[in-house]
Amino acid sequence: MPAAATIKTWYLIHKWTSLVCTVFLLVICLTGLPLIFHHEIEDLFDDGKPVAELPADTPRASLDKVVTAARALYPKEYVDYVYLDDHEPQVWVGFVPELGTAVEKGHAVRVDARTAEVLHDAPPYSEDRFSFMGIMLALHVDLYAGLAGELFLGFMGLLFVIAIVSGVVLYGPFMKKLEFGTVRAARSTRLKWLDLHNLLGIVTLVWAFVVGLTGVINELSTPLFRLWQSTELPRILAPYQGRSVPTEVASVQSAADTALTALPGREVSFIAYPGNLYGSPHHYVVWLKGNTPLTSKLNTPVLVDGVNGELSAVARMPWYLTALEISRPLHFGDYGGMPLKILWALLDLITIVVLGSGLYLWIARRKANNARVAELIRRHQLTAAQSSAT
Repeated sequence: MPAAATIKTWYLIHKWTSLVCTVFLLVICLTGLPLIFHHEIEDLFDDGKPVAELPADTPRASLDKVVTAARALYPKEYVDYVYLDDHEPQVWVGFVPELGTAVEKGHAVRVDARTAEVLHDAPPYSEDRFSFMGIMLALHVDLYAGLAGELFLGFMGLLFVIAIVSGVVLYGPFMKKLEFGTVRAARSTRLKWLDLHNLLGIVTLVWAFVVGLTGVINELSTPLFRLWQSTELPRILAPYQGRSVPTEVASVQSAADTALTALPGREVSFIAYPGNLYGSPHHYVVWLKGNTPLTSKLNTPVLVDGVNGELSAVARMPWYLTALEISRPLHFGDYGGMPLKILWALLDLITIVVLGSGLYLWIARRKANNARVAELIRRHQLTAAQSSAT
């Protein structure tokens, strides 16, 4: 294929992949800004009590004590999960009025991890989805359309990745006569924005590619976890088929201790109770993470018998869920503290400018083309009128 034809092909790929995904990528980038700082924003508007100011080496209370404190508020409901916050010494205890209804009717109580004092009784998840941060998260993840919305935004992310690759291919041929960083501000507005679009795009190339690709992987989290549940878990749970969810369960602290004994050097991040919608009807599923910057983002599920508290199995994570877990901190930039969050926000803002300028360039080009066509038609009509007159 001749060079000119190759460039034209890449230009068309870049043009149409960009146009199709731009509006949705703008929504994702705009909603992503507050999500980068979601911990800080949630703390700012949290109307609950803060965690107690205690020495850093204060031991944590037993998870049984924490759950008992939370359960005192809802004695007739089922404990669904226990989540240990990795930013503050606090624990979220989830409740459901009926087993298997966490998404529709669930809610959580926040408890101090050291004193077992109840800090906040959060609203139901269904109400929280319409809070400010809930709206931002829903628009960012699924546009309030569930799995269909996740897959759609994942496809938009894939188009964005293709647009980035095609933009890199085009950058050399289109900018080879100009020094790097040149913005022809003295020329037309459209030309100035074209140079700025190209410059900002190439500067943020690596970040945009990584965030775009990890975004695509994150949007596949639901089908990936369902795949794991349908392939790995049935083999482990086969001996327990047909058993109902136990009405009396073993100590949650003993379940955590059993899991930690099986995998020493780890920390508990999440515990799904027996009957959890995404867990096992007979087991505690204790998710353990590492204690290094990298392994703290990698979780391993350990199944503990919900009745006798004995170890049932260590479920090794398949490669696709490991890739998913690694992609999450890379996507949100929440593994390097506030400096990295600020950097992520700045790069996000630059990407918004790149997307907006690309949309402007397309509109400006269409207007210019329409003006040229209108001028040609006018000249043709004028010529035809003059010919008729003679």
